[in-house]
Amino acid sequence: MLTLSHYLMASGILFALGLAGVMLRRNIIIVFMCLEMMLSATNLSLVAFSRYGLVQGHANYQAQILVFFIITVAAAEVAVGLAIIVALFRAKQTTHSEDLNSLKF
Repeated sequence: MLTLSHYLMASGILFALGLAGVMLRRNIIIVFMCLEMMLSATNLSLVAFSRYGLVQGHANYQAQILVFFIITVAAAEVAVGLAIIVALFRAKQTTHSEDLNSLKF
């Protein structure tokens, strides 16, 4: 049977992989996907804590409600982020972050 620690371990591994991808990769599309993976890891831990509370007899759905808001914000982030990435690609013809300096002063 899976316990809370199993879910938290999976969430931590996903978050660490996402953080490593953000720090090490140079392609902005891959960085964007790693940010989304970090959000998913956070959602997994919130749902695990909420589920653990239900198993213990505490009917608290606040974490699951927060997950719905995070998913909504992530969907809006994907729409805006991909639009920015497409606009940058059209302007600079590259998706490598070190080649993009248009946001610098």
